[in-house]
Amino acid sequence: MCFHTSQTKKTIELENRFNVNLVDDSMREYFDVPRYHMNGFSHPNMLVIPQEKSNVLAPGVWGIVPSNKSKDEINPYFKEAVKYGGGLNARSEKVFQHFIYRNSIMENRCIIPVSGFFEPHDHKGKKYPFHFKDKKNQPLALAGLYTVIDTFITFTILTKDASPLFAKIHNKKNRQPVILDIENTHNWLSADLNENDIKGILNFNYPEDSLNVYSVSKDLFSPKVNSDVETILEEVKYEGVVV
Repeated sequence: MCFHTSQTKKTIELENRFNVNLVDDSMREYFDVPRYHMNGFSHPNMLVIPQEKSNVLAPGVWGIVPSNKSKDEINPYFKEAVKYGGGLNARSEKVFQHFIYRNSIMENRCIIPVSGFFEPHDHKGKKYPFHFKDKKNQPLALAGLYTVIDTFITFTILTKDASPLFAKIHNKKNRQPVILDIENTHNWLSADLNENDIKGILNFNYPEDSLNVYSVSKDLFSPKVNSDVETILEEVKYEGVVV
């Protein structure tokens, strides 16, 4: 599952890539600070492109919360939902049935722009983190769903069955985030999609040969180490770990 991301691009790069504008320019300095590792379970603030205003980048909290909650119930909900994955990921196969996702899938789809993300690889019972990024160093577009609670957006990243590349890396869960190309990014935010259209986009297979994948430091998984540092993106090779 996709619980760890990085976002090191300046907001102007995201604006140019996705043809959007930051919703409030006073936020630019905050979101221009590179985040080399964001652990979803800390529920970081990230930028999303919401379907309702598909021409803007807006701040969102990673971890979807039911829309009938109040803003004061967001953090208590996260504590309660941690045993269910904290609302960080949503299985794309369940979006039309799940009690939260079915209320978002038709009108509250979003794009989460990231510079990369991390997945664990299991080797002889131990976890080794791998970093995924675009070979041309472009931002990646992850498909998601969101809710609006008072003035807060809460969102989740959609996942699907792993492609052959992801199955080799994420070899315990065999899942991957739903990654979209520019054409499908635009389509995902369209207000005119029916259920079959949505399923078609969710089944899109992002070209594996467009991704650069390599192992990084196991500090990524350590709660005792600050892994939100530039060196966490450096390649670290492990003896016997070959994918």
